[in-house]
Amino acid sequence: MGVEQTFVPLLTGGALAASSLPAPAGAATPAAAPRKAPARRRGDALLPWLLPAALLGLWFLGAAQGWISPQVLPPPQFVWETLRDLALSGELWLHVSASLQRVLVGFAAGALLGLALGSAMGLSRSAEAYLLPSFNALVQIPVLGWLPFVLLLVGIGEPLKYILIAKAALVPVALNTLQGFRQTPASLREVGRVYGYTPRQQVLEIVLPHAVPTLFTGLRLGFTKAWLSLVVVELVASSEGLGYLIVYGRQLFQLDQVMAAVIVVGAIGYAIDRVLDWAERRVKGTA
Repeated sequence: MGVEQTFVPLLTGGALAASSLPAPAGAATPAAAPRKAPARRRGDALLPWLLPAALLGLWFLGAAQGWISPQVLPPPQFVWETLRDLALSGELWLHVSASLQRVLVGFAAGALLGLALGSAMGLSRSAEAYLLPSFNALVQIPVLGWLPFVLLLVGIGEPLKYILIAKAALVPVALNTLQGFRQTPASLREVGRVYGYTPRQQVLEIVLPHAVPTLFTGLRLGFTKAWLSLVVVELVASSEGLGYLIVYGRQLFQLDQVMAAVIVVGAIGYAIDRVLDWAERRVKGTA
C-alpha cells in the first residue's frame, strides 16, 4: 500500500515535469486547429435556406408568368394576404391555441406512459419478454388505423384527439427509454454492486445518468410524432385547430387559406424542433 501511495505522486510529478520541458530543436509542434472565417460560418448558416428560397422564387415566377393556375396553386401574395387577415381577425390564434393545447396534453400523457413502459422493460428482462413482442406488433398500426376503434369508445370529442396523440408520442418515448436503460455498461453496474448500492441507488446514480441523452432523444421524437398526428387527427375529426382550417379551406376551394394554414403548421413544427434540438444538445453536453 505504501508503494502505491508514493508511486502515484512520483508518476504525476514526472508527467508534469515532462510536460513543462521545452520542445527539442527542430521538433514539430502541434498546429492550432484552423478557425472558420466569419464569411465561411455565415455561408454554412445560410446553406439550408437555399432550397426554400429557390422554391419560393419558382413559386413567384410561376405565378407571375402564368405557368401555374391559381386554382391549383394561388399566388404567394394571395396566401400572404390571407395569412395576414387570419392573424388580424384573431381566427388564426384561436386555431393555433386549440392545436397547441391538444398536442401538449396528448404528448404529456403519452410521454409519461412511454417512460413508465420503457423503464419497466429496461429494468426487467421478464417485463421485456412479456411486453415487447405485443408492443412491437401494436406500434405497426398507424394512428388513423386506431381512429374507428377509439371513435366507438369515446366519441368524436377531445378525448379522441388526446388518445391518438398520446399513442403517437408513446412509441418513440418507450423504445428510446428501453434502449437508454440497456446501454449502461455492465462493468459500471458491477462496480455499484461491489460498493453495496441498492437496486434503487443503481438506477438513480448509475443507469439513469447514462440514459438521459437517449431519453431526451425519445422525448424529442415523441413530440414530433405528436405534432404530426395532431394535424392528421384534426383533418378527420375536429371543429377547430390548424388541421380543421386546412379541411375547411379545401371544402370551400379557398386554396390560399389551405396554403396559409400549411405554412403555419410547418413554421410551428420547425420552431418546436429547433427548440428541442437545442435543448437536446445542452442535455447531451452536460450528461
